[in-house]
Amino acid sequence: MILCCGEALIDMLPRQTADGETAFLPVSGGAVFNTAIALGRLGAPTGFFSGLSIDLFGEQLCRSLEESGVDYSMAARTDRPTTLAFVTLKDGQAGYNFYDENTAGRMLDERASPDLESMLVEALFFGGISLINEPAARTYEAFMLSAANRVPVMLDPNIRANFIGDEPAYRARIERMIAASTILKVSDEDLAWLMGSGDPHDIARRLLQNGPAMIIVTRGAEGAFAITQSARTALPAQRVKVVDTVGAGDTFNAGVLCALHEAGNLSREVIEALSDEEIAECLRLGIEAAAITVTRAGANPPRRDELAV
Repeated sequence: MILCCGEALIDMLPRQTADGETAFLPVSGGAVFNTAIALGRLGAPTGFFSGLSIDLFGEQLCRSLEESGVDYSMAARTDRPTTLAFVTLKDGQAGYNFYDENTAGRMLDERASPDLESMLVEALFFGGISLINEPAARTYEAFMLSAANRVPVMLDPNIRANFIGDEPAYRARIERMIAASTILKVSDEDLAWLMGSGDPHDIARRLLQNGPAMIIVTRGAEGAFAITQSARTALPAQRVKVVDTVGAGDTFNAGVLCALHEAGNLSREVIEALSDEEIAECLRLGIEAAAITVTRAGANPPRRDELAV
């Protein structure tokens, strides 16, 4: 099982009524949730750990997980409300305003962390806004650091700078988690926020010295590249008509993890030694899955039989 650990929320997507009035459509979402959904649809055995509400939105999230074959039995269910993210779209690019105070996800406690000893987990995935605010951020970090020496970990910070209240604390946490990760995936915008401006390849090479076995950088329409100590591979993006980019990076993450799972390559030692072609296969599945997602409104990842790879 690939266990995805992080936020689940409701994306309130902008719509227009028949009378032309502005409205919002509640859609299941959240960066880590989206990755779990995409993994499940791609056919990888997937679990989900988060704080989930028992309110109507929490029930909606659970139905979405069930429909995609994701096991959420590890989630902590509470009567706190579900996090809401109101989405704005400009030229197909998504912006977010979060409502997260005292929610089921944000208030996740360390005592709720699953016991890996009793679970068949082959990899862990962390990221998103769940790494920003306490106590959930502390819970996820502690769980990751306790597990990183046993199973490979993929980290995608998916940085939302406007949501970060205590930037020094957040940067320190992300640095610790990067050092413990096996795979670090960042967008070029995330990379610049973390490390400053410069050539993304040079910055990624410097960041590789901080602990990860592989760093993957996505560059929107320019595709993605990945580096390890011995390999460097880049693939172009697929040309498609973009409806919006909601869930694109999350789906890409799922494609990479699914490719590693299918090839039996989910271990740090193997990932460190992957050839250029093996890395290209991971990027290829991520790029194709993400390319389908951006042609659809909201985060709606494809199923495995929709892909050519």
